[in-house]
This record gives sequence, C-alpha cells and structure tokens, in this order.
Amino acid sequence: MEQRINRIKVVLAEKQRTNKWLAENLGREYSTISKWCTNTNQPDLITLTKIAHLLEVDIRELLVSGRPTLKDSDFTSGSK
Repeated sequence: MEQRINRIKVVLAEKQRTNKWLAENLGREYSTISKWCTNTNQPDLITLTKIAHLLEVDIRELLVSGRPTLKDSDFTSGSK
C-alpha cells in the first residue's frame, strides 16, 4: 500500500532547501532523508519536530491532512 504521509519534500522545495541541507542539519544520512521525501520511510515524531523547527514551520505543515483512503486490495483476506 503506497501512501503519502509526509510533505517533507514539498516543504523543503517551498523553503528552497535541499535534502543535503536537511541531512547535514539533522546529522543523518542523505539516503535517509531521501526515503522520507519519497514516503518510503517515515521519521519519528521527535525528528519530525526537529525538521519543523529547522524549516520554521508548524509540524502540521509536514503532514498530509485527512484520512488515508484504502482500497479493497489493501486488505488481506483470510483473517476474521
């Protein structure tokens, strides 16, 4: 199931910052930031708070609003 959970990539672009800049300021690997920006992995809440502080935005701006939409194929059959 592919879901967009965060908006880190969008906010970085709005603030004219790069993945490299964020990696350096957080002390994280570039590949980790890339995974967050593509929503492959998600940062924990503490890290998300740090990102919001660095980008000078409310933490809510880093999150996709609304509930995720699930398709029938997102559920596995067999368990009741």
